[in-house]
Amino acid sequence: MENIVFRQVQPLHLSVSMVTVAELSPNCGVDDVINDKIMNIGRAVPVHSVSIQHSVGNMFFRKLCLFPFLPPLKVKTKLYNSEMSDLFLEVQIQNISSSTVFIQNVSLGLSEMYTGKELNTINQAGEDECTFGTRTFLQSMDRCQYLYHLQIKQEFLEKYGVIRGLTKMGKLDIVWKRNLGEVTMLQTIQLDREAPGYENMKLSFETIPDTVILEEPFNITCKITNYSDRKMKLVLEMYHTDSIHWCGSSGRYLGKLVATSSLCITMTLLSLKMGLQSVSGMQITDKLLKTTYVCDDVAKVYVICSIVKMKS
Repeated sequence: MENIVFRQVQPLHLSVSMVTVAELSPNCGVDDVINDKIMNIGRAVPVHSVSIQHSVGNMFFRKLCLFPFLPPLKVKTKLYNSEMSDLFLEVQIQNISSSTVFIQNVSLGLSEMYTGKELNTINQAGEDECTFGTRTFLQSMDRCQYLYHLQIKQEFLEKYGVIRGLTKMGKLDIVWKRNLGEVTMLQTIQLDREAPGYENMKLSFETIPDTVILEEPFNITCKITNYSDRKMKLVLEMYHTDSIHWCGSSGRYLGKLVATSSLCITMTLLSLKMGLQSVSGMQITDKLLKTTYVCDDVAKVYVICSIVKMKS
């Protein structure tokens, strides 16, 4: 047996005067134009009711006319990931209708996990002014962009690594109208974010030089984060490559790393080739689960000779 789902349709009652026709001859018709304002975005359902007096008795029928109401604004959002706790949200609003649209207000409402700051103002004579002025009019096919700087709150930052899948960031409310003096319309955009997928362990860099001298040792500081829900017992091994040689002994014991915690280590290495070189040749082994994480091409450094450094 098929499952049939019934959805309740909310009728739209139009406030118009009733049209009365004294007599309607056979094969004749009557035309009438009904005007009303639609206040909600989505599917509008006007209800038409007709009463007929016939020789056989009074008759009555109703008809539902379904048609969609599309907003004149097309909204695109794009999220840029910077560091773990820093995000940049770009919002692009375009008028896809044939008439002018006045944007009265654009506001960002975030969930409890995030804090936000608008980057849509410029300093003029010591005062912050909106980049679009006090009023935003969009002609047909015109567009404007808004930028926001988001950060994850400190209390959620430690749990950030175990967040998986789609997360709710909040919503974007756009208040607009077509002409001055008309009733404003509200368009709401839900903001979701796909959390980046991390393995149980992640290696990142706290400090690393962008330019180094050929065959001269330089230091880097690495940060190892345990994103699993258990304790790790880590050992660091280093292997030479064609362009990078590590200084110091391999097989270094890093100790125990509890869940959702991090540790920083400083290592010394040197480059044997000039140009842009990749930092590779690191392996971190979890002795408890016998799992090895290979860390190749984790960063790049630009290698120059000492003569170029002296001239600069």
